[in-house]
Amino acid sequence: MYFCKFLIISFLIASASGCNSEKSSEKKLFSLKVTAESGKIQQGSTLKIDFQNKKNKEIDSVSYQLNKKRIDVNNNTFKLNADKLGILTLEATVFYEGEKATVSQNITALASEAPKVYTYEIINTYPHDMKAYTQGLEFHNDTLYESTGRKGISSLRKVDYKTGDVLKKIDLDDTYFGEGITIINNKIYMLTWQAGTGFIYDLNTFEKIDSFKYNKSKEGWGLTHTNDGKKIFKSDGSDKIWILNPETLVEEDFIETVTNTSVFNKANELEYVDGKIYANVYLKDSAMIIDAKTGAIIGVIDFRGLKDKVKQHADLDVLNGIAYNPKTETFFVTGKNWDKMFEVTIKEKK
Repeated sequence: MYFCKFLIISFLIASASGCNSEKSSEKKLFSLKVTAESGKIQQGSTLKIDFQNKKNKEIDSVSYQLNKKRIDVNNNTFKLNADKLGILTLEATVFYEGEKATVSQNITALASEAPKVYTYEIINTYPHDMKAYTQGLEFHNDTLYESTGRKGISSLRKVDYKTGDVLKKIDLDDTYFGEGITIINNKIYMLTWQAGTGFIYDLNTFEKIDSFKYNKSKEGWGLTHTNDGKKIFKSDGSDKIWILNPETLVEEDFIETVTNTSVFNKANELEYVDGKIYANVYLKDSAMIIDAKTGAIIGVIDFRGLKDKVKQHADLDVLNGIAYNPKTETFFVTGKNWDKMFEVTIKEKK
């Protein structure tokens, strides 16, 4: 059983490292090095700061900030309690001989615990359009909306999930590769893959009412939003999940997805539920459960076996598409060019 869990968690393993961003002149005077008692810099661990005064300057005081937030350091140690994980910057502001200098060291802050492993139980099986290259999936008022990809066949759809019937559909221009969707205030926000552009549609008419450009993110993958509609989360294939302002669509912040061993960069289609982001793992029969505040990957859902239950054909592709229906309190999952959609419950694997 332990070996099985290890294999599943290994889907998420990746490596990352920080880099030293000190100015060359100040680096000649002072330096920082951060280590953890356990060997890994994890949330909740005690970290030791090795501060070097290379030229034996007379120091008046040193203050420390972690990602611009002041921290208390006692006896050159502090407990890591970061607002979010991933690559963080520790800065030391040094006052010496009437001068001031700032030196810094990047650290990679990891989750405190390994992700728990979950499995699924199929509640219902529904038909799904086998020609739908599923990219986004979301429930709104017990109605399912779906976006599909590939140039020339990308679309936005309203679907009767019980019958698989497409109730409403518009096609994207052939130049666009459709990606994820989310719905706020009777508007559907839809991404495209590499065009650097997203679209906004009227929920009822599917009329395109606006568009928006990506800023810091390079691509469009998945979209979801908080229950109060005040934040939109966007994946782009990197280790970052961007946090967008729903009014301006500007990427104002981000979280980085991390396990207890590494930074991970394969979040695809997204679904927000009660403070957690459920994310398909790109090219894997699994999904992550991510703490939406810190970026810690707190769970992995093993969806292996679902693909075997759909029609096997030449265009059959990977698992993608995860939506939560608040009315039934169940998840709906499917894949690219799958002829079935599965209603499932999630439970911890014993």
